[in-house]
Amino acid sequence: MDASNSKAWQATLTPHRSLSRQGFIVVMVLVVAVNLVVGILFMAVGAWPVAGFAGLDVLIIWWAFKANFADARQMERISITEHELVLERQVKDRPREQQRFVRRWVRVELEEDRERELIGRLLLISGPTRVAIGEFLAPAERKTLATALKSALAIPRI
Repeated sequence: MDASNSKAWQATLTPHRSLSRQGFIVVMVLVVAVNLVVGILFMAVGAWPVAGFAGLDVLIIWWAFKANFADARQMERISITEHELVLERQVKDRPREQQRFVRRWVRVELEEDRERELIGRLLLISGPTRVAIGEFLAPAERKTLATALKSALAIPRI
């Protein structure tokens, strides 16, 4: 992207996560506390193997949250300048990928089944190249993004 061009349409897409790191710590403290109480109660009545499984619950919940936070590190940035559309992707811990398209040849297509009110993938199409974007977005968000992209591409000069 031409850094000297301050006039560019840009959108940064990230997955929605409703739980912050602080919220995660609070949830994990509560899970540990409940499992600790349950483990102690079962040990007191002589069912000591249950305490190990209570600890296993904590590990599984921690692993699930870790995977969720790893998925949240995805990012897609779409920039439209006067001559090109630039798509940058950051997926988890992989290196950042960048694809460039000639602006006038890019089409935006939203797969939609209007009869059943289903919204599918959002695609950038340029010649034989078809790139799905915003796969982690909700269907309504993909529809809004498709409308915004089409509008931005329709503006003769950004």
